[in-house]
Amino acid sequence: MLTLRDDLATRSVYVSDASIYRRFPEAIVEPSSVDEIREALALAQERGWSVTMRGGGTSVAGNAIGEGLIIDTSRHFNRILDIDPDRMTATIEPGVICDQLRDAAAVHGLTYGPDPSTHSRCTIGGMVGNNACGSHSVAWGTSADNLVSLVMMRADGTEVELYKGGTSDPDLSDALRGLRDANLAMLRTELGQFPRQVSGYGLHYLLSENGFDTAKAFAGSEGTLGIITQLKVKLVRKPAATALAVLSFADAIDAAAAAPRLRVPGVTTIEGMGADLLEALRSRPGREGAGAELPAGGGWLYCEVGGASAEEAEGIAADLPGVVSDLAVDSVVVSDPLRARALWEIREAGAGIVTRLPDGGEAWPGWEDSAVPPEKLADYLRDLYALLDELDLRGIPFGHFGEGCVHIRISFDFATEQGMQVYRGFLARASELVRSYGGSVSGEHGDGRARSELLEVIYSPEALTAFGQFKRIFDPKNLFNPGVLVDPEPATQGIRPGMGARTFDITPVHAFSHDGGSFAAAVNRCVGVGSCRSDIGAMCPSFQASHDENNSTRGRSRSLAEMLRGETLTDGWHSAEVREVLDLCLSCKACEAECPVNVDMATYKSEFLHHHHGSGLRSFFGRRRRPRAHFTMGWMPLLMRTASKVPGSLRVLNWLESFRPIEELTKKLGGLEPQRSMITFSEQSLAKWHRKRSRGSAAATGLSGPTTGDAKPTVVIWPDTFTNFTATGPGQAAIEVLEAMGYRVLIPMGDVCCGLTWHSTGQLDMTKRMLQQTLDTMGPLLDAGYPVLGLEPSCTVMLQKESTELLPDDPRAARLSRQTVSFGSFVADHLAAGGEWPFARLGGSRADSGAGAGSPADPKPQRAVCQVHCHQKSNAGYGDELAILEKLGVATDVVGGGCCGLAGNWGFEPGHFEMSQTLGERELFPKIRAAGSEDLVIADGFSCRVQISQGTDAEGLHLAEVMRRALISPN
Repeated sequence: MLTLRDDLATRSVYVSDASIYRRFPEAIVEPSSVDEIREALALAQERGWSVTMRGGGTSVAGNAIGEGLIIDTSRHFNRILDIDPDRMTATIEPGVICDQLRDAAAVHGLTYGPDPSTHSRCTIGGMVGNNACGSHSVAWGTSADNLVSLVMMRADGTEVELYKGGTSDPDLSDALRGLRDANLAMLRTELGQFPRQVSGYGLHYLLSENGFDTAKAFAGSEGTLGIITQLKVKLVRKPAATALAVLSFADAIDAAAAAPRLRVPGVTTIEGMGADLLEALRSRPGREGAGAELPAGGGWLYCEVGGASAEEAEGIAADLPGVVSDLAVDSVVVSDPLRARALWEIREAGAGIVTRLPDGGEAWPGWEDSAVPPEKLADYLRDLYALLDELDLRGIPFGHFGEGCVHIRISFDFATEQGMQVYRGFLARASELVRSYGGSVSGEHGDGRARSELLEVIYSPEALTAFGQFKRIFDPKNLFNPGVLVDPEPATQGIRPGMGARTFDITPVHAFSHDGGSFAAAVNRCVGVGSCRSDIGAMCPSFQASHDENNSTRGRSRSLAEMLRGETLTDGWHSAEVREVLDLCLSCKACEAECPVNVDMATYKSEFLHHHHGSGLRSFFGRRRRPRAHFTMGWMPLLMRTASKVPGSLRVLNWLESFRPIEELTKKLGGLEPQRSMITFSEQSLAKWHRKRSRGSAAATGLSGPTTGDAKPTVVIWPDTFTNFTATGPGQAAIEVLEAMGYRVLIPMGDVCCGLTWHSTGQLDMTKRMLQQTLDTMGPLLDAGYPVLGLEPSCTVMLQKESTELLPDDPRAARLSRQTVSFGSFVADHLAAGGEWPFARLGGSRADSGAGAGSPADPKPQRAVCQVHCHQKSNAGYGDELAILEKLGVATDVVGGGCCGLAGNWGFEPGHFEMSQTLGERELFPKIRAAGSEDLVIADGFSCRVQISQGTDAEGLHLAEVMRRALISPN
């Protein structure tokens, strides 16, 4: 049965796609069958709503949004119905993701040719709707070129098949023939003049010389004619081998001049970019060294070559620089898939990267993908640069240079009337510029709301009249996506990042130092490219489990932006709708690392919860009082610290919780998830254990404690709440390991806490208080310059990043941030510096120091499943830990699904258990269950170890505990 989602929370999530436009819909449906689509159409007409189709929502032209009913096929209407390897075709539903089809076809040595940069999340239906292309269009063409037939539904619910030679409806076929015959001269002289001319409707496919192909004519119609319910697309054979030639030039214009000459047999891509895109990439955190493998120059062309063998592909690639020797500066030929993938990621990240200029300024689509005949591209680019300079605008062009298509995002100012005037003036002059080169205002993304108004500049009145007739033949009631292509809305109507009403104080607690102190600017980082909707990588776990747009990072950003705008979500920080959308955000921080523009939803959620629930008595008794779990889990550090000061209290607590009725009562009183098991406490804290141990060592050696005469280098172990009070094993192991490596180990004598649990529950006043208290205690250790080693990844990141955002004016916070390092990174640096290494290989002889390749007596390595903490993955990564484990003789199988699913307090909050278990079952639990009885399970995060113990029969180990097992002479 069709479910209508007309709640404000969901509607706020669908207000935009990847464009600059905003339309607030009446409702959203996610059909799973043709009958449900038919039902949705009837409902829309009954209520007087327009209908807009949506796939991945990655359109940059605003053609996947509307003010009526949104029909989203991506979640349920996404089955591959048939793959015919003999005929090299696939029959699919429109919601199938591009990569989903490519993966299925790969089994037969085939692939789907079109591959836009959003291939991991865009749908085939959306690609056909916009006539998308991608980097391999030089060889395999546009989505229209790869379309065999389709079935579409008209407004009355009837389905019609479109194919080469006609349609299944004779009356429709006759009407289309009549339209064609009345416009033969125009069709042959204005349309289909070069491959990337996709503006307007593809009426030239109706010509007899093109086989009267009604399916291809429907492609690129942007949801304005009807609803695609089924597609049959061509598949192509993948080359047996590929090589990548990257050619460098003095600048992007020289690269554009060279591109058409490289369209030689075997070349499947000719992608261009300039040094400004590389500069933008290098301005991103953690990517400062990106592009080091590129040949020196100021512009580059990526030319992928296919061949029957590796030798053939490499030979063709090696010959390419000679074809443009008068322009090329340097080149590199890569055949290794990993190296090629690393190079391609620079180009593919462009769509997201260029939404921020290197200096942090905003850049927007709007003139996103103009195209001209390839041989005219260099001149067009030169004139486009000149126009930008004249209007004091900046942008970073890149794109499909081999086919004359340019992607660029520009520093338009949509917040002022003067800026809007500049935008209008730019569109008028840029469209005239394109017309002068015989080009198209759109080269693959469709015209949408951004460029439909400009069709009158590049096409004759006869062409525009024919477009209108084509629309009315299919959609006489103007039900489907009105305002696009025919009778277009003004390009400046309803721009999302424009001036929105601010109805409340949005002064944030976090500094938002990368966004000029503005919470709104931080939220508006998201331009909707939809990387968070991919099933690849760690972002976003709850979306990967549910495929609900509400659970995507993009959806949450849209909801927050609507809250700030104050027009539809009018309660500001008090918004229940925003709270609902943020509820399944695990605060895993994967978006901070994997989002092309580094959206940090964990911080945004913390900021929202702080303002939403308030602090003090209001958070206890107010109308939006905090859930009890916020107090139980958020205040856990203080509760544990207090309890630990009473001798025997933690032992008593563990004993009491061992009785099921008491455990259940505790969970109920604490507002915790009833299906969770309570954690237990260590009867002796790590700090107390360390003090006793240090006194014993001092008595044995005659020392009274650390002295300035001690020649050993000193490090400080950070006693996070979890390591200090609930799982001291990793801390004890780390101390023993570090001492064996030649270090003196200290633990702060006073009470310290990074404030993580308060931060994740949005209790920011208390977070700041704890951090300030910590800085007071840590002063002497920081002044001494000692490294602070974090064992718990989330607490480590809290000290390294969040502390300075919450206390930006306290130089001690900056010092603590600089001196904090993860345990794994510190050990890796010690190893790289040639430090003492008193460890055996776990898979070999105990006498083996690890310098060799394994013991002849027992060469079998120790195997381990590794769960990487999500904060660890998003910050420094896991490379250092893997290098250490390799040296220890451990063969690792790293879980690739991102967050384990517990996510600290989130997994203990009521209503999250089912999602938590679903996330664990993606990859973590199955890998552990499939592991051998002697295999290790390694997880540095306390939450990860809890999830493992509560979801499997295994117990996770910290890296320090694994290293202690390998000590040649354990303490």
